[in-house]
Amino acid sequence: MGIVLKQSFKNTVITFAAFGIGGINALFLYTNFLEETYYGLVTYLLSTANLLMPLTAFGVQYAIVKFYSSYSVKEEKDKFLSFSLILPLFIALPFGFIGAYFYELIGTYLSKENSIIKEYTFVIYLVAIATAYFEIFYAWSRVQLQSVFGNLMREMFTRIIVMILLVLVALKLIDQEGFIYFLTVAYFLRTLIMMIYAFVLYLPKFSFGLPANYKEVLKYSFYIILAGSAGAILLDIDKFMIPQKEEIQLAAFYAVGVYIASVIEAPGRAMSQIVQPLTSKALNEHDYPAVSKLYKSTSINLLLICGLFFLLINLNLGQLYLLIKPEYSKGVYVVLLISFAKLYTMSLGNNGAIISNSKHYKILLPYSVGMALSVVLLNYWLIDLLGMNGAALSTLCVIVFFNSLKLWYVKHKFQMSPFSLKTLYLVLIIGATYGLFFFWDFTFHPIINIVLKSTLIAFVYLLIVKKGNISADINGLFSKYL
Repeated sequence: MGIVLKQSFKNTVITFAAFGIGGINALFLYTNFLEETYYGLVTYLLSTANLLMPLTAFGVQYAIVKFYSSYSVKEEKDKFLSFSLILPLFIALPFGFIGAYFYELIGTYLSKENSIIKEYTFVIYLVAIATAYFEIFYAWSRVQLQSVFGNLMREMFTRIIVMILLVLVALKLIDQEGFIYFLTVAYFLRTLIMMIYAFVLYLPKFSFGLPANYKEVLKYSFYIILAGSAGAILLDIDKFMIPQKEEIQLAAFYAVGVYIASVIEAPGRAMSQIVQPLTSKALNEHDYPAVSKLYKSTSINLLLICGLFFLLINLNLGQLYLLIKPEYSKGVYVVLLISFAKLYTMSLGNNGAIISNSKHYKILLPYSVGMALSVVLLNYWLIDLLGMNGAALSTLCVIVFFNSLKLWYVKHKFQMSPFSLKTLYLVLIIGATYGLFFFWDFTFHPIINIVLKSTLIAFVYLLIVKKGNISADINGLFSKYL
C-alpha cells in the first residue's frame, strides 16, 4: 500500500481542496450570482454531457488501464496508444454530424418543459467530447503510475474556472449566457493541458498499425462503452429527468444536495486513481493474494475515512443550510439519502476495479443496464410521487441492491470479501457516533457551530478507531504524523 497511500494522500488533499472550492461555488457563488434558472440550466447541460461522454469515449479510458500493463514491447504499447486516440472518433464524428443535422428536432424535444434549454443544446456535445478525451489522457498518465497532476486537473481546474467566471458575473464583466460559453471553452483548455502532460510522461511513436490484440481491445471497449453509458445514467439521470418533469430550478436544489453528499466519496475518488492500475497489474500477473489484500485494505480504509465525512456532513446539515438561501433547504433529505448510498459504495473498496479489469468484465454490462433501467423506472414513479426526494430515494435503492450483487459476484468468482469483524465494529462506531451527536447543536453562529461540533465529532471518532486498531494503515499515519 506504499505507493497507494502516498499518491492517495496527495490526491485526497487535492480532492478535498477541490471540494472546498466547489462547495463555495455550489453553496454560495452559484446561489447568489446566477439565477436559479441558469444554475439549473448549467446543472442540466453538464449532467447530460456526462450521459453522452461514455459513448464518445468508446470505453477507451478503461481499455488503457486494463491492457497497457499487458504489453511488454514498446512497439505494441505505441500501437495500442495510437489506436486509443483514433478509436473514439468513429463515434464522436458521426454523433456530431447527426446532432448538427437534427439540431432543431433535438433541441425542441429537450426543451419542451423548459424552453431555455434549446439555445444551449450544442454545449452538451462539445463538453462531452472535451471530457471524453480528457479522461483518455488522464488514463494515459495513470498507467504510468502518475495520477496526482491528472487528479489536480480533473478536480480543481474547472472548479477554479467556475469560481473566476462567477466572480466576473458578479462584477458584471460577463453575463449569465457568457458564463456558459466560457465554461465550455474551459473544458477544452483542460483537455489540451492534460494531453501535453500525458505526452511528456510517455510519447509514443504514432502509427496507424493495429495492436496484436486489437479484437480483444475492441470487444472490451464495446462492453465497457455500454456498461459505462448505463453506469453514467445512474449518476446523472436524476439531473436530466427532473427538468423533464418539474421546473428547472429544482435541478439546482437537487444539485446542491448531491454536491454536499458527494464530499463523502472524495477519498474514494482520490484513492481509485492509483488503485485501479495496481489492481489491473495484479490481475494481469495473476497475483490474487495482492488483489485480496488491496480489496480488504481499500474497503476498511475508505469506510473509516468516508464514515467520518458522513458524520460531519449529516450531523451539521441543519446548520449548513442556514448559510444558504432558504429555498435550497428543500434538498436536505436528498443529502441524507445520497450520502447513505455513497458510504455503502465506498465500503466496497476496489470491488468495481476487480471486476472491470478481470476476465469477468462482461458481467458489468447486465449489471449496469439493470441499474440504469431500474433508476429510470423508479424515477418515473418516485419523482411524480415525492419530487426530487423521490429521485434520491430511487438512487439509494438501486445502488444498495446492485452493489450488493457485485459484492456477491466477486466473492463467488474470486473467493474474496472486503469485510471482516473490524468492518462490523466500524459500522457500530459510526452508528453510535451519529446517535450521540444527532440531537444537539451549539447555540452560536452556524459557522462557529459547525467548526466546534465537527472538531468534537472528529476527535471522538478518530480516538475510538485508533484505540480499536481498526486500520493498520490509518494507525500508521497517526504514528507518523502525530
